Amino acid sequence: REVSISGITDTEEERIKESAAYVAKRNLFAAGEGVSVSKVAKSTSEEEHHEKKSRKVAIRESAERVALKKTLEETQAFHKKLNQDKLLHAPEFIIEPRSHTIWEKQNVKFHCSVAGWPAPRVTWYKNNVPIDVQTHPGKYIIESRYGLHSLEISTCDFDDTAQYRASAMNVKGEISAYASLVVKRYKGEIDASLLHAGTVSMPLGLGVTPHGYASRFEISFVDKFDVAFGREGETMSLGCTVVISPDIKRFKPDIEWYRNGVLITPSKWVQMHWSGERASLTLTHANKEDEGLYTLRVVMGDYYEEYSSYVFVRDADAEIPGAPGAPLDVQCLDANKDYVIVSWKQPAVDGGNPILGYFIDRCEVGTTHWTQCNETPVKFARFPVTGLIEGRSYIFRVRAVNKAGISLPSRVSDPVAALDPADRARLRSHPSAPWTGQIIVTEEEPAEGVVPGPPTDLQVIEATKNYVVLSWKPPGQRGHEGIMYFVEKCVAGTEDWQRVNTEIPVKSPRFAVFDLAEGKSYCFRVRCCNSAGIGEPSEATEATVVDDKLDIPKAPGRIMPTRNTDTSVVVTWTEPPDAKELVGYYIESSVVGSGHWEPCNNNPVKGTRFICHGLVNGEKYIFRVRAVNAAGLSEFSQDSEPIEVQAAIGGGLLHGVCPELSGKAGGLTDCTTSWEGMHESSQPIFDTDALLKCNAKFNRDTLPSKSDKLGSTGDNNMREMVKDTVTCASQKVAAKQASKSRPRDLLTLEKVTKKKDTAAPSPPYDITVLESVRDSMVLGWKQPKVTGGTEITGYYVNYREVVAGVPGKWMEANIKAISERAYRIQNLKENMVYQFQVAAANLAGVGTPSLPSQPFKCEEWTIAVPGPPHDVTCTEVRKDSLVLLWKEPVYTGRSPIAGYYVDMKETEAKEEHWRSVNEKPLQNKFLKIGGLKEGVSYVFRVRATNQAGVGKPSDVTDPVIAETRPGLLEIL
Repeated sequence: REVSISGITDTEEERIKESAAYVAKRNLFAAGEGVSVSKVAKSTSEEEHHEKKSRKVAIRESAERVALKKTLEETQAFHKKLNQDKLLHAPEFIIEPRSHTIWEKQNVKFHCSVAGWPAPRVTWYKNNVPIDVQTHPGKYIIESRYGLHSLEISTCDFDDTAQYRASAMNVKGEISAYASLVVKRYKGEIDASLLHAGTVSMPLGLGVTPHGYASRFEISFVDKFDVAFGREGETMSLGCTVVISPDIKRFKPDIEWYRNGVLITPSKWVQMHWSGERASLTLTHANKEDEGLYTLRVVMGDYYEEYSSYVFVRDADAEIPGAPGAPLDVQCLDANKDYVIVSWKQPAVDGGNPILGYFIDRCEVGTTHWTQCNETPVKFARFPVTGLIEGRSYIFRVRAVNKAGISLPSRVSDPVAALDPADRARLRSHPSAPWTGQIIVTEEEPAEGVVPGPPTDLQVIEATKNYVVLSWKPPGQRGHEGIMYFVEKCVAGTEDWQRVNTEIPVKSPRFAVFDLAEGKSYCFRVRCCNSAGIGEPSEATEATVVDDKLDIPKAPGRIMPTRNTDTSVVVTWTEPPDAKELVGYYIESSVVGSGHWEPCNNNPVKGTRFICHGLVNGEKYIFRVRAVNAAGLSEFSQDSEPIEVQAAIGGGLLHGVCPELSGKAGGLTDCTTSWEGMHESSQPIFDTDALLKCNAKFNRDTLPSKSDKLGSTGDNNMREMVKDTVTCASQKVAAKQASKSRPRDLLTLEKVTKKKDTAAPSPPYDITVLESVRDSMVLGWKQPKVTGGTEITGYYVNYREVVAGVPGKWMEANIKAISERAYRIQNLKENMVYQFQVAAANLAGVGTPSLPSQPFKCEEWTIAVPGPPHDVTCTEVRKDSLVLLWKEPVYTGRSPIAGYYVDMKETEAKEEHWRSVNEKPLQNKFLKIGGLKEGVSYVFRVRATNQAGVGKPSDVTDPVIAETRPGLLEIL
């Protein structure tokens, strides 16, 4: 190895040169001077330069890129709209309405801002029902200015707690935004309605009187409204001055108006006013639906007084001479996602020509465009309307047509939303307690690849000459996504299935099939489909003949007019045989010899009697009646005997059957509503004391006692005396008895029959509860011991609330007579105590009601064992045997009935002497019991059993003596 002069070896010298070269290159690169470098060095220089540059301008360049991107997107969106639909675009919410929680009596305002072109029209909804400012003047204020829309609700109360929706719509589409309102009540505040229920008492210092039995009010009516006649489209007003004594300034009465026994609520058709002295009701645009018996009720605590009068509304003049009157009472039934059934009542006036059918029109809420739903007139008074858009609300109207032309349209129906019934029930439900106002919606991922199964329970629910309505239940296997349905049909006896809805998707489990050949038999089946495919078909229905299942009723019979007042006549008739689904009756009158008939009513009346008002005194009239159901109007009955219009002895029945006597809104004009003691086939119930005080027409010795039935003695003179007595009773005394006291023992005025050996039945007895759920109870009772010489035709059930041991007012549970000795009473209040009474009826009339039952509490039964059997009867009684029959319990417990045990004992024996007849449970509901001792009296009872054990025994039968009565024959 060589050593240089400097003393450094060659190897070390090379290493120093390399290091010097590297340092020189680095210095040149850092100085940026023109130095030729390799590609690797150049790449490294660019990366370091980019890194040095980004530190200085990173924020500014990023902001510029974002702004540029936004500008490009807006420009593209603008050109897209400009090119595709000439600036038209669907509405969209810029600001959505916000939910609020407020206190009662405060105001609240919802705001929203909407964009779109043309400018969207915004409609506000409360629980999916459009808000009508005219119906609630001063309650709602809706404003729309420059794209900013608002809904203001003034003086909110607890009923304003709801879900509100703002719906924006233009020609390109519709969009909705939701907000909730929760109205909270101050702690300790008492609802005024509780004061009238007798559950809360407050000192006089708070302005409320202790309206118990110690407080008495004299309520009288001055300047009363009389029978009123109007015409469709007119404004009618009813008014009455009310005088209350004593006058307590800080305690105001409750003013209630009823039509045919149904409480009237304010609406755009009806307005009510109370000035402190005078009560008034105004029909802003009278229609035939407004015709009926109007009752003004003034309530002061536990005391109330009523006054009633009838209002008649005639048809408006037809635009085309000879055209029929407008249909009435248009209702929407069975609404679903894309389907609704529209029903109506036929008019009384046909214009002199038979009605050929009806046209149904629909209009989406918020618009004024009416669309005809059917191309050809339909005769049946029900029609299924399909093709609705889910989530939209609609109103409907109906027009009648004959060969002269088309009638005026009916009053529009109430709005109905095209929603699933479960969604509608959820929207209509009110919160039971204050809540946060937040609505949380969770969506599940759809189950891909799940083909829905077949629908179940497919059946034909309605069939006419024009259409057949199918109903089914959705399948259990369908995944989480929505499903649609395909309906198929085939002629009965073939397998040539054809799809009915090839273009229209069916979302609802209901469908109306049209274009069927009349008289032919068809079978139907349904398939489900979703994104995964089409499922298997359901089981086919049985063969269905395309024809009207409901026949037009036959003509009523036995038309009998009776004198009433100087301008009215009471008309009675009998129901047509085999009548089904009767809507009511139309009555017409004619002056003898004129040949011109005028309708007495324009709204069908139920019951079999009616007071025809507006007649000319001294003229002779004849009457005729026809029945109405959905299939059409019956033929007219035979003309009645002529009767001269004169007042009956004692002044007649002015607006009903002695409304002052009965203290109820009842009357002869209409017997179908739930007025106390009034039934379709029964006569009114009168206060006993009022009848006893009215003895001007006959001696006290001939007056029956409270337990006797008027007219049951067979004495015709006696019956005439009773009739005259009812019409001449002192109104002032009777009104006090009826309005200021609770009902006591009731007498029923019976139908007078020609047979002298028949009488009304005695009261039923042993009323018991067979089942109890949250809002209904099933009652059972025993047949009257005395049937009156003829068969029992039915029973009527009344019920009343019992609050703190104080019984309330009797109310009707059923309008038409029921033939079974078991009946379910609906729409009761949970945990409320009730009492019941039952009256039996036969051809002679309605008997005396039973004594009030023991109080029963309406609550859900949760016991595991079954309830008691009922209707236990003894038959085939012989000297050593009999046959016991019974019916299974209504409440079966938590498992099916496994059998029955029969117990017996001698009538006079003590309770511990009950013994079981059978050791093993019986599967039948009858048993022949042998080994009886001749001449001995026995009683029996039955118990049901299931897996949980033996249930409560039935009521004990009446005592029966083991004996073979003369004349009985044995069957060998």
